[in-house]
Amino acid sequence: MGQRNDSVRLGVVGLGFMGQTHATNAADFGHEVVAGADLVDAARTEFAETYGATTYEDFDEMYDAEDLDAVAVSTPNTFHEPAVVSALERGYDVLCEKPLADDLASAERIADAAAESGGFCMVNFHNRLSTAAEIFKDYQAEGFFGDVTHVQANYVRRRGIPGVGSWFTSKELAGGGCVVDIGVHAIDLALYLMAFPPVEEVLAVTRTEFGRRDDYVDPGDWYDETEEAVFDVEDSATAMIRCADDRTISLEVAWAANQAETNDFVVRGTGAGAELELGGEELTLYRAGKQGTDHLVDSTIDEGSIDHSGWAGSDKLFLDAVEMGTAPDLNTVEQALTVQRVIDAIYRSAERGTCVSVGEGEPSEPSDERR
Repeated sequence: MGQRNDSVRLGVVGLGFMGQTHATNAADFGHEVVAGADLVDAARTEFAETYGATTYEDFDEMYDAEDLDAVAVSTPNTFHEPAVVSALERGYDVLCEKPLADDLASAERIADAAAESGGFCMVNFHNRLSTAAEIFKDYQAEGFFGDVTHVQANYVRRRGIPGVGSWFTSKELAGGGCVVDIGVHAIDLALYLMAFPPVEEVLAVTRTEFGRRDDYVDPGDWYDETEEAVFDVEDSATAMIRCADDRTISLEVAWAANQAETNDFVVRGTGAGAELELGGEELTLYRAGKQGTDHLVDSTIDEGSIDHSGWAGSDKLFLDAVEMGTAPDLNTVEQALTVQRVIDAIYRSAERGTCVSVGEGEPSEPSDERR
């Protein structure tokens, strides 16, 4: 696509919280929210009133009826593929919510469609767009850390299971539990901090320890159980991910755990190390020196922030790329496919009770239980 001179005309598929977030950010950045699609009448009504947009029950009808430049897809995971592929087939640029799909086979089909499309697909891994991550990557580009050999990646909630009976706790709609909901962010950021080395093997355990308990305590009111509540996914996972040249990632993910909450990332390199929080602004650097005498140096960077971070930063990156007619080199569909392969390997390893390889052409078969 060539460079655009006018504001981006955006269509949104899935008009819940994230769909409205993308629409609000687009409007704030001076773009036009043209239309939205959702199966739920109330969601369509609210979206039309809030953004002055035309709404549709069917996304294909919206694609055919409207003159769009780009589409943001924020449906439950199982519906990503049809909405994204249909948009790409029409040459639209697409922002897809994480994860790329509900399983690896579906993610691969999206990637194939993107490769054949005149448009591009970007995936909303918004935690890369944080002050701490950007400072880290600049130091990394200067060679400050040497070779990054290990990342400890944590995303653990003490109590934070999404509403039971919502699509988040349904394997059919989400494809998994905490791993595909919050673990996907941890996996992506860890790989990003390591500059996306080839991933070779995964050893993982997934657990369902809290989501089905009648005595589950939830002071934060995340756990909103309905009469016909479905909870057939995992609520925590532990994994060791081995990458090329023996680089490793240790992953801890939980919707609920009897420990303090943490979203800390610890990075170890041969020249220096670092610690940061997922989506945070503060970065601590760890190194050693011999000037004068042997010593250790801890430096904390906690001043300043990037102009646009998180969801707003991700939306701006996408919309700027659409406006310029050039696909962004951050949050690409190829990187999202790598993350999806790791997710697939975590589930395969947990099911088999052994280490599994990660590679192309190894999508797992849907199982009756993922826990």
